[in-house]
Amino acid sequence: MDHPRILLLDAAPGPLLDLELERLTGHRLAVTLNLRRVEDRDGARSAWSERIEFTDLDPFDEAALIAEFRSGPGYDALKSRAGVPLRAAFLAEATAPTTPKTKTTATPPECPRPLRVIGRAGAGTDHVDLAAAARHGVTVTHTPGSNANAVAEFALAQLLALTRDLAAHSERSHRGAWGAPATPPRELSELTLGIVGPGLIGTALATRASALGMTVQAHSRRPTAPPLRHVPSLDALLATSDVVSLHLPLTPQTRGLIGRRELAVLRPGSILLNTARGGIVDEEALADALRDPTHPLAAAAVDTFAHEHTTFASPLFGLPNALLTPHIAGMTRTAMAEAAVRCADHIAALLSGRPEGIPVVTSALGATPPRR
Repeated sequence: MDHPRILLLDAAPGPLLDLELERLTGHRLAVTLNLRRVEDRDGARSAWSERIEFTDLDPFDEAALIAEFRSGPGYDALKSRAGVPLRAAFLAEATAPTTPKTKTTATPPECPRPLRVIGRAGAGTDHVDLAAAARHGVTVTHTPGSNANAVAEFALAQLLALTRDLAAHSERSHRGAWGAPATPPRELSELTLGIVGPGLIGTALATRASALGMTVQAHSRRPTAPPLRHVPSLDALLATSDVVSLHLPLTPQTRGLIGRRELAVLRPGSILLNTARGGIVDEEALADALRDPTHPLAAAAVDTFAHEHTTFASPLFGLPNALLTPHIAGMTRTAMAEAAVRCADHIAALLSGRPEGIPVVTSALGATPPRR
């Protein structure tokens, strides 16, 4: 029997690769592993050459990705991890009928394996053109909550690093300069944390911050539960929080949510944390605010950017009060293992016609709830 074929576009790293491949092959999927971002290529070939196939392409090269789907038998599913753009042109080609090799009046045959499922090992799906996926009959699934604890811990680390100015103290100490803070910082119990988007990650952060004595409040369209105190408007949250942490998906409604006007509303001496998506914050406005010593924003920690990976660039480069990291908040061993395994399970279920309980993203507004 011919098994469904899946392209593992960017596999889980290091020792998690074997875990992911075992899960996929255990579902009787025919796996092709893209080696381009695999650290130990020789080791992967040696361990798996008898069970899977291999390819080697730049996942961010759309033409190469299209060629991979059109030059061979095709793939029923594609799994991504790092947010590789999957846009309308690719989706059209990955699902289009093949061109007949001889002239015929017959209808061109369907692609041998038109793409049916895209799986994301992670929560965000803004890298996929969801409208195009729907037009071409491609189901998009993801793993919401798989990295909630990891991202919450990272946001808490950002908070602690900035409230205690750890990067600056480290830099001075490396130069042999000894000195105490000019202005002693406040303790966490004196600070109010404002969470924009109290979903799984935001709630996990709220629980941790509350345990450390912080007052925690949130703004959301939905009611909030303790330890969160609901704030009815974004402006009210920004004006009454010492630290603001963003935990929203990137949608047309949230793109540019935090701009110049919103930054100006912030409480004097405040801190902004972004582990959500770069497009939610206007980076030019954020950079200008951080350069202005009279601006109420004192510092920011940014893990997600408008331009990432091969196009990584930001006006925040070089600003001493901007703590920058390369979209790594959710990259703990536990979180990545959970995402890889759950993604494999979701893809296998959808390919076999068992959608019950599988989270499916139907629009830029978010996912449908799992069907029970």
